[in-house]
Amino acid sequence: MLYLPSYSPELNADERLNADLKHALGSRVQVRTKYKLKAATQNHMTILAANPARVLSYFQDLRVKYAA
Repeated sequence: MLYLPSYSPELNADERLNADLKHALGSRVQVRTKYKLKAATQNHMTILAANPARVLSYFQDLRVKYAA
């Protein structure tokens, strides 16, 4: 069992996914409606699903390898 501090985003692969998603959405045309936000998010997640190496890269940092 590993101890994780109460707030440690650098140790959490989910936070790396969130950062990737935010970066992808921020680099596109501004999303101003819920519909466009949902569509852009689904599109990015589809891209990630087709690229397992990119998802695996979230776990390559030594601080996150405990979860791999």
